[in-house]
Amino acid sequence: MAPPAPLLDVPHLQRELAGDRPPVVLDVRWSLGGPDGAAEHARGHLPGAVFVDLDTQLSRPRRPGEGRHPLPDPAALQEVLRAAGVHRGTPVVVHDAATSTSAARAWWVLRWAGLVDVRVLDGGLAAWTAHGGPLTTDVPRPAPGDVVVRPGALPVLDAAALPALARTGVLLDARAPERYSGRSEPVDPVAGHVPGARNLPTTGHVTAAGTFAAPAELRARFAAAGVGPGVEVGVYCGSGVTAAHTLLALEVAGLSGTLYPGSWSEWVTDPTRPVATGPGPDGDPAV
Repeated sequence: MAPPAPLLDVPHLQRELAGDRPPVVLDVRWSLGGPDGAAEHARGHLPGAVFVDLDTQLSRPRRPGEGRHPLPDPAALQEVLRAAGVHRGTPVVVHDAATSTSAARAWWVLRWAGLVDVRVLDGGLAAWTAHGGPLTTDVPRPAPGDVVVRPGALPVLDAAALPALARTGVLLDARAPERYSGRSEPVDPVAGHVPGARNLPTTGHVTAAGTFAAPAELRARFAAAGVGPGVEVGVYCGSGVTAAHTLLALEVAGLSGTLYPGSWSEWVTDPTRPVATGPGPDGDPAV
């Protein structure tokens, strides 16, 4: 079974929720530094939407040498999804506050876990309310599901694969330019980027309204970074969250890429790994 188109808009979601096979809606609002997604969900959410926490349910606790958002334990993720009412074959729609950054991480994780029918509400909660969609504070109590998690349905990259990929394909760094260049690093202990990586901030994938740019516009943006059909693409960010947003943008554009889940926060745990600073891919090497 081929996966469906990764995005849907509010009118389509409203029709599906009123239909014979409504999707399970997962609220994955999250932002580095807050506000707290669970608290925001409690203040108002889509009717029936279940909150899933990116830090604790779509990731597992960090071990030495790993990035800030390691992939979840499959058994724990299966328990979370079953508690949310996800059955085998159930369509799932994920959303966040607006720009689909954390929703994209949920989309990628669920696809990696073997779920096929997973889509992102384009524009998130902001789009829902802009279309007059209702909110509720009612706590959803779905009947337990029976979904089976089978990890590995999407490929991943490890740190050892990045140098070769940067030479033979395109390695994208989805972080802000100041973090890529090393001018600023508010989160991780080392500033800079993986040598050979090209900076393509994920913020450029969406419009001012928070919805994804048109496929042709995204293809042009990726082409300017050297990405096109047949090109092997790897993507990383700080911890594997915003990089998933770039992977979603690639899919919308009809392209594909592979996530380095550990991302920069894992790369810098090993002081022998090289670091580049400056505005270009190779920058000024700093080891």
